[in-house]
Amino acid sequence: MLDQQALAEKFPQAGATRMRLTAVIVASALFMQNLDSTVIATALPAMARAFGADPVHMSAALTSYLLSLAVFIPASGWMADRFGARTVFRAAIAVFTLGSVLCGQASGLGFLIAARILQGMGGAMMVPVGRLLLLRTVAKTELVAAMAWLTVPAMIGPVIGPPLGGLMVSYASWRWIFYINVPIGIFGIIFVSLFIADVREDVPEKFDGRGLLLSGVCLAAIMAGLESLGRGLISAEASLGLIVSGLIAGLLYLCHARRCPRPVLDLTLFAIPSFGLSVASGTLFRIGVGAVPFLLPLMIQIGFGRSAAASGAITFAAAAGALVMKPATQRALKRFGFRQTLIWNGALAASLLGATAALRPTWPLAAIYALLLLGGLFRSLQFTAYNTLAYADIPRPRMSAATSLYSTIQQLSLTFGVAVGAAMLEVGQAIGGHATPTLGDFSWAFLAVAAASALGLIFAARLAPDVGAEMSGHGSSRREI
Repeated sequence: MLDQQALAEKFPQAGATRMRLTAVIVASALFMQNLDSTVIATALPAMARAFGADPVHMSAALTSYLLSLAVFIPASGWMADRFGARTVFRAAIAVFTLGSVLCGQASGLGFLIAARILQGMGGAMMVPVGRLLLLRTVAKTELVAAMAWLTVPAMIGPVIGPPLGGLMVSYASWRWIFYINVPIGIFGIIFVSLFIADVREDVPEKFDGRGLLLSGVCLAAIMAGLESLGRGLISAEASLGLIVSGLIAGLLYLCHARRCPRPVLDLTLFAIPSFGLSVASGTLFRIGVGAVPFLLPLMIQIGFGRSAAASGAITFAAAAGALVMKPATQRALKRFGFRQTLIWNGALAASLLGATAALRPTWPLAAIYALLLLGGLFRSLQFTAYNTLAYADIPRPRMSAATSLYSTIQQLSLTFGVAVGAAMLEVGQAIGGHATPTLGDFSWAFLAVAAASALGLIFAARLAPDVGAEMSGHGSSRREI
């Protein structure tokens, strides 16, 4: 195991430059995954025509990837400890890239589903292991700046994915939505090999296979149920059946985890206040924000009557806001600290999300851009604060377990956000008796998800005033890891 002094001796250039390089390499891989997970939705009709398949059945290309993520994310921490974070991260990029090539070569739906499952296996390792690389190779004082880089791909990918997919399908071929990952993946593998330190912990205990099975069934069933419930992929009864089955598997996992010395998902981490409270607050915030990539393009296209290309040009403003905030993130946290930032910035972010309900086609385009840009700006700061604070008091030997658990909950909350957004839209339609969503229905849905985000402030207010001070540089920290 290498500590920061050993890293500095092995890599003399370690410091701000290495931090930025490591963060950019990890962020590039995460961007590739986030872009891929959204760009495919636009191409499904064209793929259905190429395969001669029912467009409704093409949703399996989305859910197969989602289920693969759910099953394998919990195993990522153990894999990183056993084989080394750099080795696993590099292998994850290779598997994801190979899966992308196979997706592009698919001649039928069955082949595509198998390739998407392979892609999901790689993607499941990239998110938590990439974050773990930063946690193990970057000093605490540089962690806020490093995590800011990871927030950008998470926010940009879902925004530019649909319009980019539309352009590729319209002017090239749907296969290019997968081939575009190949050069990114190749360069990623090369740069990981050259510039990222090989940092690992002691060999862990025996792998928790039973826990992986139970957690996999739990997460896969719940996420598939929520995804189908939010998008109407299968009947509501079948969706609810999946969710109930997942909850039963989750209860069985809880019983198993109490007896297992090292469960695949270590729920005892919630006893650490900075982790438990930031996860609780962040989950509620992500539920609200997770609905935005679903609701906003629909509102612009259905409610405003704009084209898909125009919708993509407008929604990109939220991603631009994330880019604008990145340089100011570290200064904001140093000035106000994590607790005050999460409370007041969270209130602003939730308010701006709620203000999206007031958008109308008669608004000047500049005003629409300004609202979305400001919303993306404050959401970016909030995500960076959550993603960093969660690890403030995690002991180093438990860091891999923390990244697995955090990434699992993060993925689940974003999926739940889509389901909540769709459910609120349907509630508005039912109350108004509308067969097609109206602007009023979208307004109601945005207000509802904004309220969910605001509920997270209750948990943020329970954080200690000086929590995470060692990372933010705000005041003095009495915590040592």
